[in-house]
Amino acid sequence: MSKKLFSRDFTLVVIGQIISLFGNATIRFALPLYLLNLTGSAALYGAVTACAFIPSVLLSPVGGIVADRVNKRNIMVALDFFTAAVILAFSLLMDGVNVVALLTVTLMLLYGIAGAYQPSVQASIPALVNEENYMAANSVVNVINSLSSLTGPAIGGVLYSAYGLKPVLWVCIGCFFLSAVMEIFIRIPFQKQPSGGGLWRTVKGDFIESFRFIIKEEPAVGKGLLFVCGINLFLSAMINVGMPYLITEVLDLGTRQPNQLYGFAAAVLAAGGLAGGMCVGILSGKMVIQKSGNLLIWCAVCVFPMGISLLIFQEGMINYLVMISCCFVIMVLSTIFSVQVISFVQARTPSSLIGKVIAVMLTISMCANPLGSMLYGFLFEAAEGKEFAVVWFAGAASLLIAIGAKNIFKKLSQTAGVTPGEQPIY
Repeated sequence: MSKKLFSRDFTLVVIGQIISLFGNATIRFALPLYLLNLTGSAALYGAVTACAFIPSVLLSPVGGIVADRVNKRNIMVALDFFTAAVILAFSLLMDGVNVVALLTVTLMLLYGIAGAYQPSVQASIPALVNEENYMAANSVVNVINSLSSLTGPAIGGVLYSAYGLKPVLWVCIGCFFLSAVMEIFIRIPFQKQPSGGGLWRTVKGDFIESFRFIIKEEPAVGKGLLFVCGINLFLSAMINVGMPYLITEVLDLGTRQPNQLYGFAAAVLAAGGLAGGMCVGILSGKMVIQKSGNLLIWCAVCVFPMGISLLIFQEGMINYLVMISCCFVIMVLSTIFSVQVISFVQARTPSSLIGKVIAVMLTISMCANPLGSMLYGFLFEAAEGKEFAVVWFAGAASLLIAIGAKNIFKKLSQTAGVTPGEQPIY
């Protein structure tokens, strides 16, 4: 029986995501910025960010396995309550212990929770909407993520600059607690799966099954993920480390508040994600998966104007405007790409594997982030005064990888049984 998109339970998921993701965007903006303001070190910032990514990479597949074997609502509720507790503990301890160590541990916990949380959200979509609405539902979730990422850093930047870190922490605690309470009332269909033995045997079997599906039944997806991993290494990591460092520590922005400007820059990135999600919703019927590789090429091309601006112009605000404009376009294109690929995989994957397969995909795509964050932390600090060279390096490496990815994603049409010119399966 066909399900409408905004059923009661999907609507509750959406509302819970709005609150939870706002808190998540705000806290993941404020804590790294607090560290950068304390130390002014790009290398330390990159190293801490790298450490924070590691639990996310490790726990994403675990989250996928749990999402297929435990009620997804219970996972979301428990993790939101736990996140509120982690932030509360940080707020109580931050004045009495080594703040760098505390920040590192806290960010590792928050990223790990997010890595375990997201597969449950993605895996709940096929249980709440019909296949015809997969792309629309993913677009809604992506738009929520982008809206939260837009408002979180913007509001967090103003609060942080005006009142310091503590008020931001209390706002985030309230968001996660309210989200957890709201999610208690969600009803997600759940059918318990056989465990197949002990915990280790179950985990091992689920991993093997997920990798077998990606490698043997959808081999082009597996190869494409390796190229996406390369894009994350050279492009995403450069933006994640370079943008806060350049805005708060390098660019001469006069009497303007660099922390607020970084908050608005993060909001512009989120606006790009929002625009990309809206484009997917509007153009979903005209999109074909085999052309998605072109989006990565244009993402890489958009990096070069940032490096040219840093080389030519001394005025900090010009560089700032060029940077956020290019990053906005990159976010639009990368969001369209991400929604296309996730929707494609959801439509091709058996319901018993969706959580695990998406988790494995997220793990593979994110595994380069820690290395990339550490790499660019050291590169930006070593290239002091010549930051444009680091940006150009990122653009050149990303372009080469994107060209290779384009050829791989062309094969998805053959794997999925969709020929050029036909409507995509979703």
